[in-house]
Amino acid sequence: MKRATFLLVCGVALSFCRAQSDSGGEEAGAEEEHVELFTTPATKMGAATSDFGYNLFRALAGREPSTNIFLSPISVSVALTQLSMGGSERAERQLFRALRYHTLQDPQLHSTLKDLLASVRTPGKGLSTAVRIYLSRRIRPKQEFLALVEQQYGVLPKSLLGGPKDVSEINTWVSQETGGKVQRLLTKPLLRNAGVHTVSAAYFKGKWATRFGQSGVMENFQVDGAAPVRVPMMQQDNYPVKMGADSDLSCTIAQIQMQDDVSMFVFLPDAVTSNTSLLEESLTAEFVQDLSMTLLPAQVSLSLPALRLSYSTDLLPLLGDLGLSDWLADTDLEKISTLAAKLGSVNHKVAMETAPEGNQYPSGGAPAYLAYRVDRPFLFLIRDETSGALLFIGRVVNPKALTI
Repeated sequence: MKRATFLLVCGVALSFCRAQSDSGGEEAGAEEEHVELFTTPATKMGAATSDFGYNLFRALAGREPSTNIFLSPISVSVALTQLSMGGSERAERQLFRALRYHTLQDPQLHSTLKDLLASVRTPGKGLSTAVRIYLSRRIRPKQEFLALVEQQYGVLPKSLLGGPKDVSEINTWVSQETGGKVQRLLTKPLLRNAGVHTVSAAYFKGKWATRFGQSGVMENFQVDGAAPVRVPMMQQDNYPVKMGADSDLSCTIAQIQMQDDVSMFVFLPDAVTSNTSLLEESLTAEFVQDLSMTLLPAQVSLSLPALRLSYSTDLLPLLGDLGLSDWLADTDLEKISTLAAKLGSVNHKVAMETAPEGNQYPSGGAPAYLAYRVDRPFLFLIRDETSGALLFIGRVVNPKALTI
């Protein structure tokens, strides 16, 4: 596990605060490496879905190195986990390894994931999801598979007729499941010669624990290799955060509390750069859990872009980067149909909004001297603190290019 070195920013000074004492010696460091951070089925599942999400995010970021990208890892995990229920033992093992389930040793894996999904979808957390398997009519799905998925996850895999009507049906269902917030997941018909498709969508609009006093103030956002763009910012003095800086990653990190045990982590590089590969490589469930216990409280003058975004992609080409090349060559989905069932797409779409509202006001007094201005490319993630599950992750290189 990467152990970060942090700086707490106080006034004009930066003072070091190590997550691991250098004076403890190699023996103490080795002992700390074995501390178990995830001890319950829910937190272990949260760590597994998060690590899958970080791996998927890295794969997508590597293919799109200088663009805005966003994912809801837990919804993709649920889609592929449902798909694993239709595979042979070999196929299930391959999918479970990519999904990081091979570390869980959980005989009730599907029930644990179902419970985790229910807990992160409680109304106060601000997350809604839509996940479903769609099947070509020609493959004649086995009733046992359909019943098993519906019993476990509450959504019946749907057979398709093919053509534009399917596009309308899928888009309408996704919109209904996300309260009308995720629109037009599909823009063209699914391939008819592929028997199986997964759809996953998510919308997030969490509420801050502490409100912002100003919103919509137009400020410059620095763009790597281009002129600054004007974007609306949320601003507030004396805003409570947990904060630190990582000298190895050359970034400052802030954890901003949201309601119902959800928080946003913002990773702000020291320089204006769209190359965040070093940051991306550092992200694991263990590292972020360590951050949540190591970052230190601070009162800051906080400026944060007001985000309104949607992003969609077919994740199928990325699965090979997650160790699933052999599985993609022979998906072996024998429990879905007696006919060969080829995976045709892993469609994913997310939408997200941030608003200035919160359930409490910041403390009064003189404005905080310390400023945390998110005015250049950054990474962020939304995390459920109870389970540790990664709900949302994104890279913003140019907020002006975001659309919803």
